[in-house]
Amino acid sequence: MRLKIAIQGAEGSYHHSAAESFFRRRIDIVPVKSFQEVIRVAENREKTDGAVMAIENSIAGSIGPNYSLLLNSKLKIVGEIYIRIKHSFMALPGTRVDEITEVQSHPMAIEQCRKFFDQYPQIDLIEGLDTATCARTIAENQTKGVGVIAGEKAAALYELEILESSIETVKNNYTRFLVLSREEALNGTFEADKASIHFRVSHDPGSLLKVLNILAKHDLNLSKIQSFPVIKEEWRYYFHCDLEFKELEHYEAAIEDLLGVTEMLNELGVYKKGVTIL
Repeated sequence: MRLKIAIQGAEGSYHHSAAESFFRRRIDIVPVKSFQEVIRVAENREKTDGAVMAIENSIAGSIGPNYSLLLNSKLKIVGEIYIRIKHSFMALPGTRVDEITEVQSHPMAIEQCRKFFDQYPQIDLIEGLDTATCARTIAENQTKGVGVIAGEKAAALYELEILESSIETVKNNYTRFLVLSREEALNGTFEADKASIHFRVSHDPGSLLKVLNILAKHDLNLSKIQSFPVIKEEWRYYFHCDLEFKELEHYEAAIEDLLGVTEMLNELGVYKKGVTIL
């Protein structure tokens, strides 16, 4: 039976590519309009087996609201994958660039490709829901004179012609996607060498240093640390950490020690470090 995986955006999106690249098998995509709905649908065992959700970009940084969604969900991180974001300029087959007066895409995609379109002052850049939805709409409506910024998968799926490939200004543009699931759905599938936790410490001098010392003591690599405000508690913060380790026992020992120096600690997931898809 094929897995059902929820994603934000339409089929043909970068989320779709990330999901297929991670599972390396045929899957059924469950496309929804928002990240909030991704979480809600993924929590329902009757609708999906899990979800793939973007969490940070190498240019734009962390997607803060998605961390909050994850913290308040019933889901766990069971994997990750890094995808190079390679934007293409596409339109209906047979369309010439000089016939295009408007290009639609997700706001971030537009910003990442704005320099390319400086050479076409006649083209207006219009913000849409997401890259693949814009591509699908143009294809379904057979809209002439309108182009799209999207990935190659969207062009193939909706039979659009790529007028120019790799139009993004910064070529080393990668997005990290998390694979999320209820604990019982995909648990135990991957060999773990990475974990994500969030915790809060007291507002005393050296409290965060105690945490860092414990991580060093147990030979854990702190690959990411970021603070987020604690809602309804002014000027208090919790910390999100991604930890890499060679032995699971080292991580488990570190967690046991961390419980003694933190006010609160939650484990968001223990999983295998993701590969990068170029």
